[in-house]
Amino acid sequence: MNKKLLAILMLNLCFSFLRAGEIDRKAVVGRHNPHVTSIDSLSSLTVGNGAFAFTVDATGLQTFPRQYSKGVCLGTFSDRAWHAFPNTNNYTLEETLVAKDFGRGHQELYAAQFKAPGRQRDAANYMRGNPHRMHLGNIGLDLADPARVAKVDETLDLWTGKVTSHFTYGRQKYKVETVCAPDNDIVATQVESDGRFAITFRFAYPTGAHSDDACDWDQDTKHSTTFHATQDRCVIERRVDGTTYSLVVAWKGKGRMKRVGPNMLKLECPRGTIQLQCLFAQQADDTRLPAQPFSHWAEASAQSWGRYWSNGGFIDFGHVKDPRAHELERRVILSQYLMRSQECGPCPPQETGLTYNSWFGKFHLEMTWWHLTHYALWSRPELLDKPLSWYAAAEPNAAAIARRQGFKGIRWMKMTDPGAIEAPSNVGSYLIWQQPHLIYLAEILYRACADKPVTSDAKAWTTAMSTPNDRQRMVMRKYGRLVEKTAEFMADFAEYDSVGRRYILRGCIPAQETLKADSTTNPPFELNYWHTALTMAQHWRLREGQPRNAQWDSIIAQLSPLASNADSLYLAAETATQTYTDRRFTSDHPALLGALGMMPESRLVDAKVMAHTLDWIWNHWNWPTSWGWDFPMTAMTCARIGQPSRAVDALLMNEQKNTYLVNGHNYQDGRLRVYMPGNGGLLTAVAMMAAGWDGCTMGRNPGFPQDWDVRWEGLLPMP
Repeated sequence: MNKKLLAILMLNLCFSFLRAGEIDRKAVVGRHNPHVTSIDSLSSLTVGNGAFAFTVDATGLQTFPRQYSKGVCLGTFSDRAWHAFPNTNNYTLEETLVAKDFGRGHQELYAAQFKAPGRQRDAANYMRGNPHRMHLGNIGLDLADPARVAKVDETLDLWTGKVTSHFTYGRQKYKVETVCAPDNDIVATQVESDGRFAITFRFAYPTGAHSDDACDWDQDTKHSTTFHATQDRCVIERRVDGTTYSLVVAWKGKGRMKRVGPNMLKLECPRGTIQLQCLFAQQADDTRLPAQPFSHWAEASAQSWGRYWSNGGFIDFGHVKDPRAHELERRVILSQYLMRSQECGPCPPQETGLTYNSWFGKFHLEMTWWHLTHYALWSRPELLDKPLSWYAAAEPNAAAIARRQGFKGIRWMKMTDPGAIEAPSNVGSYLIWQQPHLIYLAEILYRACADKPVTSDAKAWTTAMSTPNDRQRMVMRKYGRLVEKTAEFMADFAEYDSVGRRYILRGCIPAQETLKADSTTNPPFELNYWHTALTMAQHWRLREGQPRNAQWDSIIAQLSPLASNADSLYLAAETATQTYTDRRFTSDHPALLGALGMMPESRLVDAKVMAHTLDWIWNHWNWPTSWGWDFPMTAMTCARIGQPSRAVDALLMNEQKNTYLVNGHNYQDGRLRVYMPGNGGLLTAVAMMAAGWDGCTMGRNPGFPQDWDVRWEGLLPMP
């Protein structure tokens, strides 16, 4: 390299560091504070701490739950709060198992659903729907008619995590401020009014439904609410079948609590101001938490959110001349808020976060990549570690699935709950792309630990783990066994084709779920994911001082390349020869793009063929059938093959399922008004487009057009 070129590169590098330090993070965040001016069921706002969230309407509380039930619901959900209907018929998961023979030399038992009436169908329905996430209770103003709410002026201050709402009801004026505690299931609010008012506490019976707000308001006899109130405190005891918990309400100001229904209480307040602290306690000892003024919780929220925004990765599109940049920045900032407020608790997140229930409130392990990858790329490894820790508790059940199907290692389930019970499904039980996620996420967690001093409040990430080496050793100890056992299943699942002298993947449903398990061989995304994850697992062995696994090396070297047709277009699977003439194969997720987008380039993938395939998909795919994460996945593919303008176009594609509401939620349709994998995918794609990926030689911001002056700091390259 000549001296002149070296000098230019050094100047550019220095300039990038100087420029990164100039970002006014608070100003960037502040220009995207959501502002609501009317009763709108899709404009709800959330305060939360990642494991507990409280979603409010335009009044700053949960005043109109029925009117918002078909929009962005007014949820009060915790990762710790689940309910199951009594299993009076003693259903078991074993009753849902069906035997399959995919030609691998052994019978495989899968948890299935059944259409025909009978005990098997009922058992599958029970196991699929139980346990379900539980709505803990509704806290709102005692206002009857949303049509009488006027002059709404509600803002979520993203930097402090506080919702402030001004409005009138008739002639009466209200001001409501609401925050969430950083480390507990506590919501605090301050209500001020120029007339008498009341705050209601309403409790519903769980619906147990697939997708709804989890509130059945017409079953008062099936659950009970008792309470004991003093002058400034009330302990409410809840019993819902076998589930019990408490709500402890403490207030400063004048108020009197009374019962107004079997499962409804009302705190009557005179004109003026009242401050409430509401703790949803899972254990009796929690009820002793001392009462604090609203200012205490507001300051705690502000400090927590200030640390979050001030540390980790950040990006500023304010210097980009393209008018679309402002909208992209809005989506990025709001997505960061939503993920931090709803998706970094002790369990993997569900599709709709802690806003309302979808798929019974259970989480889908094939979605953990989309929910969690961004935390590492945005230099927030401690937030990835929290939900990833759940996998250790789930290992025994995952190992049992592998054993009953005749495989070694552990096979991660698709749809599950905190107890790691597999949910029966005629699709999910046959998916395999959730399997490598543990390896991939552990790897990027390991990498992220080396790149920044962690500033989280989490004890394991502070003084005891003060150096990168300490943190990386902790990650190796914590996840090494899971990486090994996960790869062990992957190696056993791959079959050797002695005729073709290659390894194949079959007997599975790929990420593009329109394909069938019994007729699908070598789906492209899964092939390259197998290659990527087994390669990562080998690196883990070497880091631990172990020899390379010879079987894994053989599979890595002999995995089938992606299948293409005579027109040099990749197929949805090797067996999907009608990919470009059969609409089944051009609907749902264009998952084959993820083979070189989510995953790095390998010998299995030809970038030129992928570029040609991308052109066809871009112009002909049935995009209305796609999902929110398909757009960032497409953007990542565009970036890797050197099409940055198209990458931006993909992120902002004008499709309904790429809609981002005023609160930042990724709207899909009438059932999924919230879809958090879209938010997580957006953050992952943007980080990758800015910081690049392993082996990228395109310089800074390789996924953005050259005339986009994108400024960022603290982002890490993608594998």
